[in-house]
Amino acid sequence: MSNTERSRVALGFDFGTRRIGIAIGHELTGAARGLVTLRRDNRPIDWDAIGALIDEWSPNVLVVGLPLALDDAEQEMTHAAHRFGRQLHGRFRLPVYMVDERLSSLEADSRLRDAGVWDKRKRIALSDQTAAQIILETWLQDRGNLSTLVH
Repeated sequence: MSNTERSRVALGFDFGTRRIGIAIGHELTGAARGLVTLRRDNRPIDWDAIGALIDEWSPNVLVVGLPLALDDAEQEMTHAAHRFGRQLHGRFRLPVYMVDERLSSLEADSRLRDAGVWDKRKRIALSDQTAAQIILETWLQDRGNLSTLVH
């Protein structure tokens, strides 16, 4: 893959204590799609799996959803997502952007229902990567204007 192609690729993350949804997107087209959901179930983050995805897709940007309350208040998961973003940056030395992810899970559920995914187990399995897709689409559409760069 050439440097030009690599510069167009971004990975998006919907971070959670039970699952991490991951999506792939392209800056040139502004399009994103769900890629995979890593199960955590309160276990440590599978950095090897994330590293393998970064090796496979060669992104130049990582985007992490930032969970905020509807009143903009930070919560425990807000701090955990910030920590995850800092860890991504530290481990992989790629720019990491944080994007407001409010209501992304509700939108993900709505998209899956609209797509005819009625089975609850299947919807749960796809919801995190669909939320990651929505987070990444938000960043791609705004080209980072509404996000914060992790240092």
